[in-house]
Amino acid sequence: MAEFLPYGRQSISDEDIAAVTDVLRGDWLTTGPAVTRFEEDLAEFTGGTPAVAVTSGTAALHVAYAAAGVGPGDEVVTSPMTFVATAATAALLGGKVVFADVETDTGNLDPAAASAAVTSRTKVIAAVDYAGHPAELDELGRLAHANGALLLEDAAHSVGGSWQGRPVGSLADLTTFSFFPTKNLTTAEGGAVVAASDELLTRARGFRNHGLVRDKTAQRYPDEGAWHQEVHEFGLNYRLPDVLCALGSSQLRRLAEFKKRRAEIHARYTAALSSLDGVLTPAVREGADPVWHLYPLRVLEGRRRELFDYLRGKGIGVQVNYIPAYWHPVFEDLGYRRGLCPNAELYYSQELSLPLFPALTDADVDRVIDEVHAFFR
Repeated sequence: MAEFLPYGRQSISDEDIAAVTDVLRGDWLTTGPAVTRFEEDLAEFTGGTPAVAVTSGTAALHVAYAAAGVGPGDEVVTSPMTFVATAATAALLGGKVVFADVETDTGNLDPAAASAAVTSRTKVIAAVDYAGHPAELDELGRLAHANGALLLEDAAHSVGGSWQGRPVGSLADLTTFSFFPTKNLTTAEGGAVVAASDELLTRARGFRNHGLVRDKTAQRYPDEGAWHQEVHEFGLNYRLPDVLCALGSSQLRRLAEFKKRRAEIHARYTAALSSLDGVLTPAVREGADPVWHLYPLRVLEGRRRELFDYLRGKGIGVQVNYIPAYWHPVFEDLGYRRGLCPNAELYYSQELSLPLFPALTDADVDRVIDEVHAFFR
């Protein structure tokens, strides 16, 4: 059998390895100069909006919701077409997750559905850039602000992308990134929170570091001694270490290259599959400049699982992204029921992620295409 093709894979260069080993030979392993450098490097891709590096995309969401002040009695409106962390981190803070349906073409949060879900208790509207395609962020931002809420962009899939000419990271009150190995760049595990507001940044940095207060002017008991530090609000240790931030800075230097190759692969799939009966290829909205993290092929007539099994049998590591978040038993046990978001459930029933990562060759892509065509013959 031919080599197994995963649906995603990291791209590590000799320069990445050198960046990591340089840190290992230095004085800092945890929070040091490479963290600041990575945050500054990342801000070059967010229109200058400052970044707070954290240990994962999930940590970024947890930090962002905490910075927004989400707590018991608050509601977070979000999409079910996402990895469960988008919802789970709000629930962990005591917030009530309100799922709103998605657009039928992009799988992104539908502003009309979000509008219908907003109440006086809405604290955050969290839009997910599904597959790397930015959500309708202008409309969602207006909706959030008109109701006294914040807009959070879960950009785990879309670092380096843009919407209506403006970079991801400059479009929402809070933006979160993920740097997992299969994402558009990697720090092994890692993430970031991006915000323009000094208040949100201060809260995010505090929550990332146990809520520790070292500034004497802000302490309740500043005369305790030079060693003294205080906790005024609870936080966690979500600090991304120097060694991983060095990898992130190195990866950022190739983000444009990664984006270009992902776009080429996406275009090759679409050109070969768009006229094939039985499937739908991904939509692209006017004004969107995606960084394609996924290639979400839609398989019609109830044949998604059949095609999944067929391609896996041919050594092609297709994946499904994602089960609607409220289908997870943890949400079912809280009273959420299937049927809540019919567009999302239909999208999920059809979705099949084809392999997509920069190291895929044209021959690899053509192999996937040929097997999809062979299945439908």
